[in-house]
Amino acid sequence: MAIFEDLYWRVVDSISFLLQLMGIFSSKRMAVDLSSPKATLVKDLIKSDKIVIFSKSYCPYCKLAKEVFNKLQEKYTAIELDSRDDGEDIQSILGEITGARTVPRVFIKENCVGGGLMLKRYMKKGNCRSL
Repeated sequence: MAIFEDLYWRVVDSISFLLQLMGIFSSKRMAVDLSSPKATLVKDLIKSDKIVIFSKSYCPYCKLAKEVFNKLQEKYTAIELDSRDDGEDIQSILGEITGARTVPRVFIKENCVGGGLMLKRYMKKGNCRSL
């Protein structure tokens, strides 16, 4: 069963990547000032908990990331960007900080471990045991 689940997420990841390349899911690009109050807010949010997930409530990758920590019974802070007026701004700042605008953006002890699929790989390597 795990093989099919991994294959499923690889296919979803590949389709998402291709659609982003084609511009279907492209969103507004904006200039990002990492010294702005909004960027400071994002940095403070990243520091606010041991595990911070920048998420969108409808995103399957975000659900996967949260599921990982739920299974580990690890507390995390989820910032739902689609329920915030400044979600687009935060996503752009995260893009500048991490090199990717996609969600989820998962931070463990202030270090970005990537998105849902990367988190799953991170966990499989045993990296989440020492949280």
